[in-house]
Parts: sequence; structure tokens; C-alpha cells
Amino acid sequence: MPAGFPVTLNPSLASLPVYQPGRPIEEVARELGLPAADIIKLASNENPLGPSPKALEAMRAALPQLQLYPDGNAFYSKRRLAETLGLSADHLILGNGSNEVLEFIGHAVIAPGAEVVASQYCFAVYPIVTHLFGGQLVVVPARDYGHDLPAMARALTPRTRVVFVANPNNPTGTLAPADAVLALIDAIPPHVLLVIDEAYLEYLEHPLDLLPLIRAGTRPNLVLTRTFSKIHGLAGLRIGYGIGHPDCIAALEKIREPFNTNTVAQVGALAALDDTEHLRRTRENNTRGLREYGEAFRRMGLSFLPSAANFILVRVGDGQGVFAALQQRGVIVRPMGGYQLPEWVRISVGTPAENQKCLAALSAVL
Repeated sequence: MPAGFPVTLNPSLASLPVYQPGRPIEEVARELGLPAADIIKLASNENPLGPSPKALEAMRAALPQLQLYPDGNAFYSKRRLAETLGLSADHLILGNGSNEVLEFIGHAVIAPGAEVVASQYCFAVYPIVTHLFGGQLVVVPARDYGHDLPAMARALTPRTRVVFVANPNNPTGTLAPADAVLALIDAIPPHVLLVIDEAYLEYLEHPLDLLPLIRAGTRPNLVLTRTFSKIHGLAGLRIGYGIGHPDCIAALEKIREPFNTNTVAQVGALAALDDTEHLRRTRENNTRGLREYGEAFRRMGLSFLPSAANFILVRVGDGQGVFAALQQRGVIVRPMGGYQLPEWVRISVGTPAENQKCLAALSAVL
């Protein structure tokens, strides 16, 4: 910011954490003078198989109509989502990525002084949203790098307004037991909004299904968030959604910008929902990749956390140093210093060839 900037800024900006994304391939290529084609990115939990072929076909067909504004209410996307989930459209809100839905929640319920409960090693956006709206973040220490849900329930006070739980969690890949999640839901008082972030739900073989609680309307203070960025391979489009009680969704709709999800994203997401073959191939590739990494880390004598998502957290000693050395070898991973895990790096599952390249580079670096 230029010295002497004359406008008084929102004081919350002074302490607002800054999200550090995984580095793009093009940026690393420019910086290190490497051919972009020789670099692999395993830093942002993207789908290594790319977007759904059905989504690509639908998006190409939409290109000639891009002079028109998108459907602000995403009628067809919501209707198709509702059919898939067994809900009505008024249970759903679309966002520019599920991150925007998290921000809607901040607008709606986090006021200065309100408490927000989250776990140690939680997704970085939860602290950002909390501080953005002047809330006070209550961090509950993790248990074995995962959520301590009973302790999170005990951390609730009359000032608590939101509880954020990612399950599976990012960046640790840990999965909270189903009975512990249900116990937390039962423990949440009516004045607190429980947000369960299910960005990686589709990677689970037997996920906990919380949709019956939404359908029944018995937990109006429960919101689920999901995304098309991960298993559907549409991260570049930025489209996700929230699921909740119609009264909650109606409140969030008041905050949503009129055209927050673009036409290409809407038609791509709609088509991706029907591509069960793409989902199957992605899950198989992910299961194989996680197994491959786990076996390699054991051979290398490295500690790692068994993952329920599409990435794996491994302890390498000097996380930032290993991250930099891997970049020199054309492999981009994610250092975890910003998550208070400076000895660790997070590695997204890639294609078999990408996984092999990463493991060979990691072995050489260590």
C-alpha cells in the first residue's frame, strides 16, 4: 500500500490472515527458467484427470451465448442438484466456489465480538472469514492432528455463533468418526450455526449422510458446503454450493451477488453431476495414489497421516526447504508452515506418472 494512503481502512484488515494458494505452474516456470511442460503441480488438491468429458462438451456448447448474462438464480443447476440430493431447490445456494458460501455465512451471522469455533489445523478460510467480520476465533487443540469434536462442543459459549468443521479435513486429510459428528450435531444449541465443509466427501467409500437431517428440517442450524473443484475437476470455474434449511438459504440469498456463478460454470457443473464414469475413474486413481504414497513413505522412513481425501500430509523435517528443493526439480507441493506445521508438506494425488516423479524427486531431496 502506498505510504500516506488517505482513506481510513476497516480495522479488521490489520489482523486479517492472507490465504496463500498453491503456486501456479507458469509462475514457477518463469521464476526458475524451467519448461512449463516439465513441471507438475501437486499443491492444490486438483483432479489430475482433468474435468469431466461431459462437462467439457457442455461448456463448449455454451460458448456462443456468452454475451448474455448467466441465470442469476441458477434454475437448472439447482433443480438438477436438488434431484440428485433428494432435496428441493430452496435448500440450495450456489457460490463462486464453496469459499463464497462460507463468506455468505460470515455476512449473515458473524458480527464484531461473536465467537467462531474451529479446530487447530483447520482450513485457512475459516480464520479469514472470522476476522473479516470482526469475529473472535476460538481454536480448539487437535487430537492426533484431527478434530477433537467433544472438545469443540465444550468450547461453545453464549457468544458462539458459528462452528466450522471440515470432514474430511484440509490440510490433514483426517476423518472424524460418524458417531462423533452426530454427537456434535446433537450438542449444538439452536443459536449456533454448524457448518460442515464436505469438499472431499465424494472421495469416501461410505460417507456419513447428513442430508436426511436437512430433508427433515430437524436441524435448521446445520449447513453443508460442497464443491465442484475437487472430484469433479472444475476448480478453474469456481463453483460450489451450500445445503441448508430454506430459511437459512433465503437469508444467504439476500447476500449473494446477482450473477455470482457464470454460465460456463453452471452448465459444466450440471453436466459433471451426470458423469459417473469420470467420478469412478477419479476415485480409483485416488485410492491407488494414496496407497502408493503410503508405501513409499514407509520405505523412506517418513511419518505421514493416513488420508481420507485426495492429498496426503508427510513429515519431511524442513517443510519450506523441501518445498523449494522440489520446485527446482519441477514438482510443486504445498509447504505447511502457514498451518503451524513447518515440518510437513502436503502432496496432492496426481496421475501415476506424476506420483512417481514426485516420489523420485522427494527421495533425491531427502
